Amino acid sequence: MESLSYYEILEVSQNADKTTIKKAYRKLAKKWHPDRNPGDKEAERNFKFCNEAYQVLSDEQQRAIYDRYGKEGLQNGGGRSQGGFGGGFDDLGSMFEEMFGGGGGRSRSRGPQEKYPLDMAVEIRLSFKEAVFGCDKEVKFKYKDACGTCKGTGAKDGKVKTCNQCGGKGQVYVRQGFMTFSQTCPACHGEGTMPGEKCGECNGKGFNEVKESVTVKVPAGVDTENRLRVSGKGNVGRGGSRGDLYVTFIVEEDKTFIRNGNDVYVEVPVFFTQAVMGETIKIPSLTGDLELKLDIGTRDKQHFTFRGEGIEDVHGHGKGNLIAQVNITYPKKLSDEQYDLLDQLQESFGVESKPHESLFESAFDRVKGWFK
Repeated sequence: MESLSYYEILEVSQNADKTTIKKAYRKLAKKWHPDRNPGDKEAERNFKFCNEAYQVLSDEQQRAIYDRYGKEGLQNGGGRSQGGFGGGFDDLGSMFEEMFGGGGGRSRSRGPQEKYPLDMAVEIRLSFKEAVFGCDKEVKFKYKDACGTCKGTGAKDGKVKTCNQCGGKGQVYVRQGFMTFSQTCPACHGEGTMPGEKCGECNGKGFNEVKESVTVKVPAGVDTENRLRVSGKGNVGRGGSRGDLYVTFIVEEDKTFIRNGNDVYVEVPVFFTQAVMGETIKIPSLTGDLELKLDIGTRDKQHFTFRGEGIEDVHGHGKGNLIAQVNITYPKKLSDEQYDLLDQLQESFGVESKPHESLFESAFDRVKGWFK
């Protein structure tokens, strides 16, 4: 994969949109994820390349640099990500590992003696305000702790026997037509052994679930699917080693502001006379009121951009913009007095108030000739 372009790695065309890229990444990430390919170094490398490609192509600025200058342009300009094992879905863990100590930084999948992965994931919801400005958030979760009575085997007194279904291989083979496929043994879940008798403490599971909570510092600017790693708060294995907790954020929508990356859009209702005269009106922003000076003759759906009034980039790349989109409104009905006033106003513009007449004059004559 190393010699392939980022588009070839994700198996998408160069004009693919964000949704297509995200869908392709998720499909390949699941295919090559180390938890699904334990001990497979090639799968680990492919997962790294897919992650690196997605980190670049999902970021408009990074993608533009890559399209123009290739990987060299990203290296010279300081690309946001150079891949990294376990860093998919905008992993923000390296920024906050020191809060809980431990090195971490490397996803730990299930080892050969573990019944479950040591790393674990939870989702938490954030309000729009919490995501934009950052906050301290309590995360409640349950982690798995290897049963001390059976030493994580799930067997009474730790006594296990060879699995009858797979004969200790941990895999069974299924024949479909002339093809034979191997799959993880459903009886022993790939371990090759089974409890001779279930442990009474954990009922044969090999672990107990423990409730815990931790307060994480959510950085300003996080968005949906950003992920934060909390070192040493995952599941506990047989030998006492503990994995990491991955917190994925789901950000709620706001009634006024619409987010697009680090930019924020706000729809501004403007009465047609305000648009014609170019009034100055107040609009809300993330930090307070702003004055919007309309152009004389402002058009419907016209955009006015306020630089640096958007959302702070979670990776420290500055702030986005606030874009005010004008939505021109018209009266649903007119009084006699208002009608007369508007009629007088229209007449005062003369020919300018009837642009269709000069535009269609020749067309009228041409169409009449069709019927002679």
